[in-house]
Amino acid sequence: MTNIDFSPLFRSMIGFDRLSSALENAYRSEPGGYPPYNVEVSGENDYRITMAVAGFSPSELSLEVKENILTVSGARAEDEKETRFLYRGIANRGFERKFQLADYVRVVDARLENGLLHIELRREIPEAMKPRKIQIRGEGGGTLLEGEKVKETEMLKAVA
Repeated sequence: MTNIDFSPLFRSMIGFDRLSSALENAYRSEPGGYPPYNVEVSGENDYRITMAVAGFSPSELSLEVKENILTVSGARAEDEKETRFLYRGIANRGFERKFQLADYVRVVDARLENGLLHIELRREIPEAMKPRKIQIRGEGGGTLLEGEKVKETEMLKAVA
């Protein structure tokens, strides 16, 4: 088995500890499979997974998100009557497909239309995690961050 060494990447990347295991899992997983699916980008923070699940009813499909892993599974109910087939080309088997979700990505909606399961996803980054400009002060003080300016004003009022 081939091992991939990601240590050169980690020299300049901080906090991506899970990246190597995610890449190794993706490398090991087999491409394609059943059922076929598409992953679409429909906006800066909006995504859609479309899976071809013809023949499955909504009650036979299940979606679960646990620890940033979206699991989509389908289980067909067994036919009570025995049918003799001359040719059987339509798959009548269950499936389970897993998708690794990035942090702050949540499932917004799921709907079944014309044999296609559409799963809408949205990345919602908390305000505290969004980029912000940091002002650098010189030796004489200069400007402060907005939050620090409020704290400094409150401290000056308390001293006076």
